Amino acid sequence: MARVFEEGRLAYGMQLPVQSQSTIYAEPWEAAAGVADLVAVARAADRAGFGYLATCDHVAIPRRLAGPMGTVWYDPVATLAHLAAVTEHVRLLSHVAIVALRHPLLSAKQYATLDHLSGGRLILGVGAGHVTEEFEALGVDFARRGALLDETLDALRAALGPEEYPEFEGEHVRFRDLGQLPRPAQERIPVWVGGSSPAAVRRAALRGDGWLPQGDPREKLPAQIARLRELREAAGVTGPLEIGAITEALYVGEPAWDTGRRTLTGKPEALAESLRAYREIGVDQIQVRFRSRDRAELVDQITAFGAEVAPHLDEA
Repeated sequence: MARVFEEGRLAYGMQLPVQSQSTIYAEPWEAAAGVADLVAVARAADRAGFGYLATCDHVAIPRRLAGPMGTVWYDPVATLAHLAAVTEHVRLLSHVAIVALRHPLLSAKQYATLDHLSGGRLILGVGAGHVTEEFEALGVDFARRGALLDETLDALRAALGPEEYPEFEGEHVRFRDLGQLPRPAQERIPVWVGGSSPAAVRRAALRGDGWLPQGDPREKLPAQIARLRELREAAGVTGPLEIGAITEALYVGEPAWDTGRRTLTGKPEALAESLRAYREIGVDQIQVRFRSRDRAELVDQITAFGAEVAPHLDEA
């Protein structure tokens, strides 16, 4: 199995603004933002020691969901490739790629090239998807998306391996004697499985190098983590599994505006103490999100977190 971050330490990453603008989490200023804002935020996170930057994946949003979801969803491969060229150290995560929408050889070509160009910084986050019309438009059976994802993951393991001519034989996908270069820079691309349903948790346990929960509050994580470990042990799966968590919205310091009642605010030491609780329940990496009124405030928050909060995350 491929481990991304050092064991025993609480790594931190973030979902990028601008590139996806669901009304559930996007800030008002993002509606008028563009590439320069995205790059500035990515560079700030890179300087601040963030473990990864994440982008979402939707091909097309049906009109019935455009209200809550919006239609701003940048392509993850194109976006991460662009950001790879303007950052140096931060990992690049698809959170999550709906890989069952695409043939595995197509995804392998894109993500292998991204890993090659970035010097081995890719983390492939995958999920089943939830938008029926998206699957229908692309000719993919929505009802069988779970089984398709499982086979696609197995095919991707083969196609993203070291062989120039990978081979795979499945129910829906098969390939051999088809060469793909360049190969990924990493010997093994880490695959993190997203989702909190029983099927997603099982998929993460049996096929993943990591788990990306979707919306689980703190109090539900211990049971989910226990279930992951139980499933792996029963199946004889060994090796590390990096457990993730999405934290509450954060604001470093005392805001002079209403950041919402669910936002964690306060002094860096107090925020770090609260976030360390994730490590204590078995979480390896946290995905943080900051409340902000403009790009400058977000960059300031990222910088403050890296300089003032992060150094306290691994204290006893």
